[in-house]
Amino acid sequence: MSRHRTDTRGVTLVELVIAVAILAIGTVAAYRSFEQAQRSVGGQIPRLFAHEVAMNRAAELRLFGMAVGRGLAPRVTYGARDWQIAIAEAPASGGLIEAQITVSTQGEPGASVILFVPEGAP
Repeated sequence: MSRHRTDTRGVTLVELVIAVAILAIGTVAAYRSFEQAQRSVGGQIPRLFAHEVAMNRAAELRLFGMAVGRGLAPRVTYGARDWQIAIAEAPASGGLIEAQITVSTQGEPGASVILFVPEGAP
């Protein structure tokens, strides 16, 4: 009389193939999510640069006043890009000037900052 063992241990080839297939699907999904996140973050860098240029100009206007600020260069280079800086002025109460700084470059998103500055140096 021969006895056959029915309690086999280990992993069959079919189970291994199914596990690898599930792992591959999960890896592809994770890679696509990473790629999409990388693309969306990549568009934020020019906007961050534009905001930094606008904040730098705002600091200059606060430091020197609007009279000197009007004579500052309308173009600056930052982050290997040439940025155009436009300042729109409007009178405000208390002898201040409302200055809207708009920064842009060709083909990239820009930034805008509004601040109140005195006419002369503080």
